[in-house]
Amino acid sequence: MINFMKYKRLYFLISLLFLIPSLYFLSRFGLKPALDFTGGSLLELAIKPTHIPQVSIPLLQDIARQGFNLDQIQETDSGTYLFKGKDFDQDLNQKFQHEISTFIGEPTEISFENIGPTLGRELIKKTLAGIIIAAGFIMLYVAYRFKDKKYGICAILAMLHDSFIMLGIFSFLGVYLNVEVDALFVTALLTILSFSAHDTIVVYDRIRESLRLNPQLSFTDTVNKAITETLGRSVNNSLTIIFMLLSLYLLGGVTIKWFIFALLIGTISGTYSSTFTAAPLLVLWEEIKNRKKKL
Repeated sequence: MINFMKYKRLYFLISLLFLIPSLYFLSRFGLKPALDFTGGSLLELAIKPTHIPQVSIPLLQDIARQGFNLDQIQETDSGTYLFKGKDFDQDLNQKFQHEISTFIGEPTEISFENIGPTLGRELIKKTLAGIIIAAGFIMLYVAYRFKDKKYGICAILAMLHDSFIMLGIFSFLGVYLNVEVDALFVTALLTILSFSAHDTIVVYDRIRESLRLNPQLSFTDTVNKAITETLGRSVNNSLTIIFMLLSLYLLGGVTIKWFIFALLIGTISGTYSSTFTAAPLLVLWEEIKNRKKKL
């Protein structure tokens, strides 16, 4: 049996190598919110080029900079163009389309909508509330099922580990690649919370079973046994998800690209944390408790 817990300090060090930069970027730069959170306008146009051979994003950006308050332009899978910005009303919309028809060709409006800042603030509050409620219920459930609060607390710490890493990566992407977080990102974050807890519970369940069947083993040996028995299953299960997400990321549409990327990062982090963060935290908790008993 491999002594995984012999290297628990190394596992914590690896986690810190990701957590420290993540916390730095989050505290220094935060996340770049999309219109879902900040409010603004979203315009979708189909453009048929008549004055030039083809439509290009740089040319659209040059037109958008002429006082139209559009800070993001994106081509969709269907060949239309999404324009996002603040303080972009119907008058500016008409002028913008006129400019496009003058320099590029006739645009066709697919949709135009305004998202108010009130909705944005409400969505932020509901997002934070959803994450807190989900984490609280998972902690209480795990603590209740395993009859010990340490299981619930360590499971939540592993979930926070995954959440902060994903948030930190998207903060980094927001600074250097202008990646925004939207409602789909919230969905990915909550999905990863449940995935991380699911894998952690599998490991914890095997620890509980081994404690019952092999009471002569020390707690550390029991955890090593549980990891040895579940590691193959966890890796194989995660690889099937990772391969599917990689396919979607490489072949899927632009509109879901960063949603898939968030799921991919969360799956990799969750697979690591369930075995090499949640389980070592249990061992560390038990060691600290035993030291206090000896004092």
